[in-house]
Amino acid sequence: MSSYAPATMVDAHTLILHEAGFEVSELCLDDIDDYVELVASAYRGELSKQGWTTEADLLSGQRLDADMAREMLGEPDSSMILVRSAEGQAVGSVYLREPVDKIAYLGVLAVSPVGQGQGVGSALMNLAEAWVVERWSAHSLQMSVINRRTELIAYYERRGYERTGEVEPFPYGDDRFGVPLVDDLEFVLLVKPLR
Repeated sequence: MSSYAPATMVDAHTLILHEAGFEVSELCLDDIDDYVELVASAYRGELSKQGWTTEADLLSGQRLDADMAREMLGEPDSSMILVRSAEGQAVGSVYLREPVDKIAYLGVLAVSPVGQGQGVGSALMNLAEAWVVERWSAHSLQMSVINRRTELIAYYERRGYERTGEVEPFPYGDDRFGVPLVDDLEFVLLVKPLR
């Protein structure tokens, strides 16, 4: 156990992950290949089916590629947090976008099947929520989840996220985000007050 008291909640949640054997950093260009592999392992393909966050029964193909990841990293109004195991393997990540009207956005929360069941996802969510409050003065955090991901939506609802009643269309025809295997996909918007 660490002997110092963390100065902020971001520090506290980073310390919790560190004491569990994980390292936290902001994603940089050198991390792109590991990040793309991590996101694929969490969402698509056979490896993703070992975890509970898979979309492999709904979508095939890529979740994102290196060019898309570099674009996300280059956005001036966003941050990407990466969690690595003690061995250096990327096991978790989250994309955060600065608030509009005090509402920040969380996307591409990814925890590899290797990291699932170890508290990485919950700790990363706690860190993300503290991050948007402390660094950007957000009052709420919003996300969009594929409507057919009922187990995942239920997880977020247990964490205090509520459906806004709004939906967004799935980008059918844009294979950069994957090839749909079903024809009724859309995004459900969820929001959680943080203050």
